Amino acid sequence: MDTLTARPDGALASPASLRNAEPILHLLRAHLPKSGRVLEIASGSGQHAVFFSGALPGLDWTPSDPSADARASIAAWAAEVATERLQAPLALDCQDEATWPEAQFDAVVCINMVHISPWAATEGLMKLAERALPRPGGLLYLYGPYREPEVPLAPSNEAFDISLKARDPAWGLRDRDAVTVLAKSHGLTLTLRTDMPANNISLIFRRT
Repeated sequence: MDTLTARPDGALASPASLRNAEPILHLLRAHLPKSGRVLEIASGSGQHAVFFSGALPGLDWTPSDPSADARASIAAWAAEVATERLQAPLALDCQDEATWPEAQFDAVVCINMVHISPWAATEGLMKLAERALPRPGGLLYLYGPYREPEVPLAPSNEAFDISLKARDPAWGLRDRDAVTVLAKSHGLTLTLRTDMPANNISLIFRRT
């Protein structure tokens, strides 16, 4: 879990967001379309939304988060850049279909949510992605730590998993293959798995 610091304007500063932004951007730049609409799930502080929307000028970026504090932080960071490509944050909850947008997107980006939420949130994410990405080739990007049968679990990830479950028994590192099977059931095929810093991985799924 990241330690957040709050500014007077409501913006939350996340050290982890700053650390992983560049490596994630490198991958997004290589695989996202040059233009189109991106929906970010669980945007948190909003630093990623501001950074990515500024670095990927052809994309229209819509952040979201079920937390009112997070949405206030996103709005505060966005006010500093004032770009039309960065939309107002949605109060989207993957476990509540009533909050899901009706709009179609070219990509869905979800960073560090799957392990810090109940499995039902990942089930909702896949159902939402199926609906939000109706066109073949639509992209779902996931980032975070996972359990993988062919990769020994790093001691730091094992300790992290224990700490997550201590906070909420419904949280914890997910099995990558279970996530892949769930995605497949919603028309999303895993096309890329790549190592990232700090024992995280990136997974890219494409709409089939």
